[in-house]
Amino acid sequence: MAAEEEDQVENEQLDHQVDDDDAGDEEEIAAMKKRVEEMEAEAAKLREMQASIDSQTDNLRENKEDIDARSIFVGNVDYGASPEEIQAHFQSCGSINRVTILLDKFTGHPKGYAYVEFSEPNLVTQALVLNESVFRGRNIKVVPKRTNLPGMNRGGRGGGRGGGGPRGRGGPYGGPASYGRGGYGAPPPRGGYRGGYRGRGRGFNPY
Repeated sequence: MAAEEEDQVENEQLDHQVDDDDAGDEEEIAAMKKRVEEMEAEAAKLREMQASIDSQTDNLRENKEDIDARSIFVGNVDYGASPEEIQAHFQSCGSINRVTILLDKFTGHPKGYAYVEFSEPNLVTQALVLNESVFRGRNIKVVPKRTNLPGMNRGGRGGGRGGGGPRGRGGPYGGPASYGRGGYGAPPPRGGYRGGYRGRGRGFNPY
């Protein structure tokens, strides 16, 4: 009898242990499923965020290309010129949205060129007629504005210089230097801008 009772107790303990193991496995499986669901939810959020970023980037690129398509680059601009004077020079070409004079980011001095944004792309062709026109005693250079997109202009400096000659010896497009003794004393480094005429009563707003 004693042996049978011991066997019964041992069997009951084994049954309890199996039940406990089963319960532990179920809890572990449930926890794993929960972690998988959380990871899937997080992955879905990341995909949504990436899609939103891609969409915003595409919109910005399209907006920049649209603006550049109706803009011109003006070179050999006199250092003392104001956005309003440049706007007046090109007013005969059509409605102007904005004029931006680029400045040296270290000194704040004008760099000798500007951008003019028109209201319509077809006005750019009319503005090109003013290439080599005299503005404040200088023959200005007028060309369509080029769109620089991230990752598209690396390694392209050689092509950009093709029409302008060595940078240190002459001005834009191979013309006379627009800096030095008569200017601000040194070739202007890259970067910076000065305000800009903004048409339609919207105030100044740089690129």
